[in-house]
Amino acid sequence: MLRPDPVLLRELVETGSAIAVRPGLGRSEEAIRAAESAVGPLPASYRWWLATYGVGEVGGVPIATVDPDGAAAPAGYADAPEAVTGGLDGDRLRFCEEPGGDDYSFALDRREGEECPVVRRDHLTGEEEQFAETFAGFLGVREALAAGLRDGPNPTIARLWRTTPGMLLPDGVLVYGPQTIRERNETYEVGEYAPHWVLVGDDSGGNGLFMRHHGRDRTSVYALGLGAIEADVEHAGEPVTDDLIGWLADRA
Repeated sequence: MLRPDPVLLRELVETGSAIAVRPGLGRSEEAIRAAESAVGPLPASYRWWLATYGVGEVGGVPIATVDPDGAAAPAGYADAPEAVTGGLDGDRLRFCEEPGGDDYSFALDRREGEECPVVRRDHLTGEEEQFAETFAGFLGVREALAAGLRDGPNPTIARLWRTTPGMLLPDGVLVYGPQTIRERNETYEVGEYAPHWVLVGDDSGGNGLFMRHHGRDRTSVYALGLGAIEADVEHAGEPVTDDLIGWLADRA
């Protein structure tokens, strides 16, 4: 599984419309370890969130935090969980609960490496479904939904965003997250010049990465100059891969 990109995760948190944080509230390593002594290792991207921001909201709903010393929640976050997280129920660690609605938990029994998938539990039926592969993916999907992007422009990008809000490779290739994809497509007028395609990234050297957002083939990626966008991207561009997730994993 791809690891969430911390650079793009920070960009998502600090520029997205669905997530609210305040500076200076990051939790200490000692506080995080104290929480882990009660619930076990926390997922890596959630651990990063706690150390970097500590307290925050998504869609106006508090995200659980750690306060092993019993300190009061900061002003404006009176309803934020104060002890370990939103609550541990067997192998489900709840971290976000909509008022009168669904709740989101880490599935601790399905850990993969340093991360745990996020499951959403229906408040009416009690049934749960997998919502994201990581906490970073949870934030990415919530931002995409809030921005009117659904869960992504095609199934491949939706799958990526469920793990990480984009990917920046060492060679400069950047695959966009929900925090930037609309602005990049508007800047290069992709909707006008290539209406059946979406710009999903670039190589930092003048070439864009394009995928179809409708039709049968929504897995192939093509490279085409950002100054030469046209409707027939498949013939004008160069094929890159038909497995974007695997291609990123091999190059990360």
